[in-house]
Amino acid sequence: MKTFIEERWGTHPNDVKRYDTNQLRKEFLVEKLFEPETVLLTYTHNDRLIIGGAYPVKEKIKLETVDLIRSAYFCERREVGVICIDGEGTVSVDGIDYALTFKDAVYIGRGAKEVYFESKDAARPAKFYLASSPAHASYPTAQITKELRRTRDLGVRASSNERLLNQIILSEIVPCCQLQMGLTEIKEGSVWNTMPPHTHSRRMEAYFYFKVPEQQAVCHFMGEPQETRHIFMGNEQAIISPSWSIHAAAGTSNYSFIWAMCGENLDYDDMNTFTADKLR
Repeated sequence: MKTFIEERWGTHPNDVKRYDTNQLRKEFLVEKLFEPETVLLTYTHNDRLIIGGAYPVKEKIKLETVDLIRSAYFCERREVGVICIDGEGTVSVDGIDYALTFKDAVYIGRGAKEVYFESKDAARPAKFYLASSPAHASYPTAQITKELRRTRDLGVRASSNERLLNQIILSEIVPCCQLQMGLTEIKEGSVWNTMPPHTHSRRMEAYFYFKVPEQQAVCHFMGEPQETRHIFMGNEQAIISPSWSIHAAAGTSNYSFIWAMCGENLDYDDMNTFTADKLR
């Protein structure tokens, strides 16, 4: 077996007020997502989102089902989004190959029976970040390349939050059930993402940080707006963000991150924003 999964429980904001640094990291931080020839997954009871990474180097690896989801195959009741974050490779879905390079993605609809990951070159292996949510409807598998991606320039240099937003898996781009994903690139000289921060009660989110330079870090801010917490993170680590929590970060260098959301509302702009002067 090449697919492994870890389980994380949901949390109440009143409980989190009492967490020390170690407990915060244990509950919300996913420290390792990539291991050669393996699919590493983390299952959170927040909207039952699964996040993880597939890292085929010399071998073709399969997204296998796991006992935790009790299904005959992984996508029996789930949809999956896959984004290539490094190298070049192929995602194969029920015998159809989708060639991906950086920022390319594949949306895999509920009912897909076999999913494989393969690198084009073992000397520069592909890394695939993936997110999966339960799905109550089936939609066709689709590839999303630069022709379909939607981009927005956000922020300004004066506020140190100039960034490029890549919307990749949205219902306006490809038909999907409840999963949404995108990739944000912080521009050189800026440090902040998602500022001002927000919450969205109708869905939760996970952030995966990557392209963080060696010996640099990202400080992720979470918690209720009136009582925030922070977690320092390294390259290729992820954070689970419950619906009651803000999500924003500042880095000691520029960086990129992938956001994945699921819940009952597909409206990207459905959020409660808090200006920086209201945060505590």
